[in-house]
Amino acid sequence: MFSWLGSDDRRRKDPEVFQTVSEGLKKLYKTKLLPLEEHYRFHEFHSPALEDADFDNKPMVLLVGQYSTGKTTFIRYLLEQDFPGMRIGPEPTTDSFIAVMHGQVEGIIPGNALVVDPKKPFRKLNAFGNAFLNRFVCAQLPNPVLESISVIDTPGILSGEKQRISRGYDFAAVLEWFAERVDRIILLFDAHKLDISDEFSEVIKALKNHEDKMRVVLNKADQIETQQLMRVYGALMWSLGKIVNTPEVIRVYIGSFWSHPLLIPDNRKLFEAEEQDLFRDIQSLPRNAALRKLNDLIKRARLAKVHAYIISSLKKEMPSVFGKENKKKELVSNLAEIYGRIEREHQISPGDFPNLKRMQDQLQAQDFSKFQPLKSKLLEVVDDMLAHDIAQLMVLVRQEETQQPVQMVKGGAFEGTLHSPFGHGYGEGAGEGIDDAEWVVARDKPMYDEIFYTLSPVDGKITGANAKKEMVRSKLPNSVLGKIWKLADIDKDGMLDDEEFALANHLIKVKLEGHELPNELPAHLLPPSKRKVAE
Repeated sequence: MFSWLGSDDRRRKDPEVFQTVSEGLKKLYKTKLLPLEEHYRFHEFHSPALEDADFDNKPMVLLVGQYSTGKTTFIRYLLEQDFPGMRIGPEPTTDSFIAVMHGQVEGIIPGNALVVDPKKPFRKLNAFGNAFLNRFVCAQLPNPVLESISVIDTPGILSGEKQRISRGYDFAAVLEWFAERVDRIILLFDAHKLDISDEFSEVIKALKNHEDKMRVVLNKADQIETQQLMRVYGALMWSLGKIVNTPEVIRVYIGSFWSHPLLIPDNRKLFEAEEQDLFRDIQSLPRNAALRKLNDLIKRARLAKVHAYIISSLKKEMPSVFGKENKKKELVSNLAEIYGRIEREHQISPGDFPNLKRMQDQLQAQDFSKFQPLKSKLLEVVDDMLAHDIAQLMVLVRQEETQQPVQMVKGGAFEGTLHSPFGHGYGEGAGEGIDDAEWVVARDKPMYDEIFYTLSPVDGKITGANAKKEMVRSKLPNSVLGKIWKLADIDKDGMLDDEEFALANHLIKVKLEGHELPNELPAHLLPPSKRKVAE
């Protein structure tokens, strides 16, 4: 009689088995989360239903900023190539959303054609209407960078009435739609135009709940002096702190992302280091794409659960016959109390609830009599997914990472300085003297030899204890000195000869100058007498 109960219990104990993470995400969404979303009209309030293309697409990077902050130029810099539809200028030139994607043939696909292509993750943008679709295109071109990622260029954010009136579509809502689906959101600021307009502020607030994807680029930083740059950076952090309500500080990259000469080259090394950090962050996106999609599905499931509780609570409070309209107004105005009650009854974090004001506005246009009562079975299925199936997928993510070759963005600016003297840090720190015929340590060896012969060498070598007395004078931590010892003691006999001692002091100097130590000793630092042994 109750055989269905037993089979359901067995299903809960045994998580589903999937061959790939992408396949698992699709199946979990369609069979477990989508029924809950449809039952409580989640798509009318929050986000359209996901499709296969949302799980299969390449990582996407969304660029957002006020006009003339260098968004389009930034893409051109990454690709090292013009793309179809590209326009650059000091005035608001990019008036469209441009999805820059890989294609065998260079060309442009208009928005209306783009949203009917099942292979592209843009079908649900159809809901924003022709006013938006006429301002949305896909620029396709063969480029090695685009084989790993896609980039979304956005119109420059305007100020005043222009932003609110002339668009013809809900700009913030479109950005929010993209924010849910992209892997990285880059906010660009111009070091000369740091003021954050009300419209830009509203856009950043619309990206709430996606702070983990956000990075900030302070562009055109080569146009101001070092002292001014410090002030601009401080002002930017202060402004962002007021808008982005998180205790953590958003990572800000400082640089000049275009291929022109630096106007003020004083901070060249800083710009190079910042560029490398940003590039590493973007290059990691393909490797972390599956984990990001899994994380987004979990966030969506938590929101769908809360939404179900809200809708079912409103349905429960509604009268069956008379006074429906008055009761609806009362419930909408008291929505904060309903939030509080749901929070207490179901032990839900306040951060999982949708924005109160926005939810109240959306509820005004809804017919509460069509809402569904609480259906525990649907919620249990989602809870089971979060408790068991997601854990199974996490294991699969790690397995795929170990079995597949490391995925990184290649080509364009990402490889522009590789294997050349213009790579970041080339010829500096431990790399100093890499192209010299003479051993670079020999320059200071006479000075190191004087110290060496005061440390009582026996048979041309000093003991570890005597070397330690001299090395600790550098005041470097023992962990660092231990690494230097391992690099310098080439023959691993626990003692240092004069060349090894000189090498140890050279590596101490490298570290004290602020450079990182290598994990393995580079060939050019190997003492001449040890090179024959190594060969």
